[in-house]
Amino acid sequence: MLRSLSGLTTRGRCLLAAGVAAAVCAVVLNERDLLRVAVFVVALPLLVALFIAASRVRIGAARRMLPDRVSAGSSSEVELTLWRNGKLPAGEVLLEDGVPYALGSRPRFVVERLPAGRAVALRYPIQPALRGIQQVGPLRATLTDPFGLCEFDRELIGHSRLIVTPRVAGLWGLPSGAGIGAGDDGSIRLHAGQGESDVIVRHYRQGDDLRKVHWRSTARRDEIMVRVEERPWRGGTTVLLDHRAAAHHGTGPVASLEWAISFAASVCLHVRKAGHRIRLVSEHGKLLADVPGGYGGEDSGSADNLILDSLAALQPAHQRDLTVGHDPAEGQELIAILGTVSNEAVSELARFRPRGTRSLAVLLDTPAFAGGVSAPEHRAAATGESAALLRAAGWGVVVAEPAASMQQVWAELCRTSAGRGALIGGAL
Repeated sequence: MLRSLSGLTTRGRCLLAAGVAAAVCAVVLNERDLLRVAVFVVALPLLVALFIAASRVRIGAARRMLPDRVSAGSSSEVELTLWRNGKLPAGEVLLEDGVPYALGSRPRFVVERLPAGRAVALRYPIQPALRGIQQVGPLRATLTDPFGLCEFDRELIGHSRLIVTPRVAGLWGLPSGAGIGAGDDGSIRLHAGQGESDVIVRHYRQGDDLRKVHWRSTARRDEIMVRVEERPWRGGTTVLLDHRAAAHHGTGPVASLEWAISFAASVCLHVRKAGHRIRLVSEHGKLLADVPGGYGGEDSGSADNLILDSLAALQPAHQRDLTVGHDPAEGQELIAILGTVSNEAVSELARFRPRGTRSLAVLLDTPAFAGGVSAPEHRAAATGESAALLRAAGWGVVVAEPAASMQQVWAELCRTSAGRGALIGGAL
C-alpha cells in the first residue's frame, strides 16, 4: 500500500487530503451525504494507485538494433517491442528511450492502450555522427491513469550496445614499385643470417645508425659502408596510426584525428581485400589488429569487422610525442598516417626502418583541420621539415589537407616514389 501511495501525483494527493477533510467535517457535522462523498473521494485515488501498481508489473519490452553495427554518418533504426502479460489491462504508457547526444534526439512514445495477446512494435531512427561504442538505453516507461492521479516510473530495458564504425572510402590501386605486402615481387630484401662470416654491406645513407658502420669494408673501399642486418620477413603490410591527442586538431567529425582513423580503416580494408595481410598498430607500436589477407569468403566479413571495431573503440592517446624505439612494422612494408610530429620522432622512425622495404607516410596538415591558416608558407613550417627528413631517408610522403578526399590522397600515395612527395589540395 505504501509503495502504491508513493506513485500519487500532486493532484492525487490533494484529492486524497480533500476526501479526508470532508470525512472529518461529515463526522463533526453529522452529515451522512457528505460522508458518502468523502468516502468516494478518498477511495478514488487509492483504487487508481492500486490499479496502476498492479498493471505496471505486467508490461514487457524488448529492443533490437537494426543493425547493431553502423558506419558514422549513415542512418540506422531501433525497434522497440511492447506487450502486456496477463489479463489485467494497462493504462496509458509514456515511453522514453535513452539515446546519447551523438546519436540524435531522445525519442518519446505514448501508448494509450496495450492490446492483450499482441505486441506493439515501435521504431525510431538514429543518425550517428561520430564513431565509437555507443550505449542506447535505458528504456523507461511512465504509466499514468486518465485522471492524472497516479503515475509510476519503471525501467523496462537496460542498455544495448551500438558499434559506430569509422567512415570507409572506396580506394583503387596499390602503391607501385614495391609489390606491397607480397614479399616476393617487390623491392629486394636481403636475408643474410646474423653471425655469418660473409657480411652484407651497402653504402652509407643519411639517417643510418653509425653503430652499423662496418669499419673493415669502410677501410677497404675508402668510403663509409654499413651492415645490412637480417630481419625476419613476414609478408604483409603494417598501417601505423598516430592517434595522439596532441598531434591532432579540430573537433567533431571534421577533426584531423577522425580523418586519420577513417583513412586508416579505408587503407586496411582495401589492402586486405587485395590479398595482403594487415597489421594495424598505434604510434607507439601497440598492436590494434592483425588479420590475414583474403579475397572473400566467410571470414572476410569478420576480418573487416575486427579492424573496424578496433578503430571504433580507439580513444586519443595522451602521450606527448611519438616514441618508436624499434621498427613498428617488424620488417613488413609500412604505411604511416601521422599527425603533427617532431623532427626527433621522425628521425627515430626513419632510423629503425630497414632500407630494403617500402615506407610510405601521409602527413596531415593538422592546423587546417581546426580552421587555421593553410597557406603553403605556413604549412611548410609545420610539416616541411618532417616531410624532408622522411624523404631523405627514402620514404614516399604525401601531405593531406582537409579539402582533399581520401581517394585523392591514396591515388597520390600510389604514384609517389621513394624520396618524393606531393601535396594534395594545394601547392607544395
